[in-house]
Amino acid sequence: MSNFIHHQNWRYATKKFDTTKKISTEDLNILKEAIRLSSSSYGLQPYKVLIIENEDLREKLKPFAWGQSQITDASQLIVFANEINIGDAEIDTYINNISETRGIPAENLSGYGDFMKSKITPLAQDLKNIWTSKQTYLALGNLLNAAAELKIDVTPMEGFDATAFNEILGLTEKGLNASVIATIGYRHEDDDTQHYKKVRKSNEELFITL
Repeated sequence: MSNFIHHQNWRYATKKFDTTKKISTEDLNILKEAIRLSSSSYGLQPYKVLIIENEDLREKLKPFAWGQSQITDASQLIVFANEINIGDAEIDTYINNISETRGIPAENLSGYGDFMKSKITPLAQDLKNIWTSKQTYLALGNLLNAAAELKIDVTPMEGFDATAFNEILGLTEKGLNASVIATIGYRHEDDDTQHYKKVRKSNEELFITL
């Protein structure tokens, strides 16, 4: 656990990436597995994760992310896209996955499936989309923690035009919406931000024990 805290103190939202350094396939696969293993409500994982390496595509996206240099300078751009208007079909797919993975007859899981449908399907579409968008942040958290352990820098970003990202990446027709993005790579030695002291609330300000 002491290493975990050390890694959290090491990481920061990188402002300037070293364009000459790329993440190895091995390390990228570890990050992908960390994202895949992230927790989510019911285990549904109601999102897709785009890993964008194409330089031309990132140049197209950059103006719609406030022109931030990380979009094009990082090793990869990650887009977490939540599923829109999730419903019975997605829940049935998940139930089938449980059945196949655990060797349980699907009919034995019908009660669990019906329970999820009773909680999710009746929600108004905007509430469903808010809920699935929240799930992407759980996956982002796993990415941040795994990357810090590998000494890979991550900059999580909400400063982007989701509508433009959806159009450029063709997400809307896939039933997806760009929820949150992150750039991953290695900090540039000239990025002064890495030397700033972390500013966080004190334990007294942050925690309430009842």
